[in-house]
Amino acid sequence: MIIATFAALQFIYMTEVKFYDPSYYPDTSLTYSVIAAKYGDCWLFVRHQKRDTWEIPGGHIEEDETSEKAAVRELMEETGAINFKLACVATYSVLKNGKTGFGRLYLAEISALGPVPDLSEIAEVRTMGSLPENLTYPDIQPHLYQRILQYLEEKAKIL
Repeated sequence: MIIATFAALQFIYMTEVKFYDPSYYPDTSLTYSVIAAKYGDCWLFVRHQKRDTWEIPGGHIEEDETSEKAAVRELMEETGAINFKLACVATYSVLKNGKTGFGRLYLAEISALGPVPDLSEIAEVRTMGSLPENLTYPDIQPHLYQRILQYLEEKAKIL
């Protein structure tokens, strides 16, 4: 009985990430916009002022925003991007601790960076060749990063 209960608890607290078509709208509202930011041959990762871990830029969608407007705002606030192309890659869901949230995953191809705005919560922006090990959300971000890499492979086959 104790083993079965422990196994059930482990299942409840597992994180599950699923991907859907970019145009998919869940029954509940979208909460997050996450933007994999490509700058030249590198990726941009950000470090929040209150953390020592790295994350893919992104954040909450405000009440009066679309997911795309939130992606643009978050990208500019967190990385200082001033010139970029943005593509919606997928709608995604995260099941964690028995709760499901939905977001949109974007790819930004940045051609120009400016300073990170003073109002930003970001302490540092760094270019990296791949996903760093020290992640803020290690149970979610590798899935998002892999989906971006898959999208880029699919796009390369078409071109």
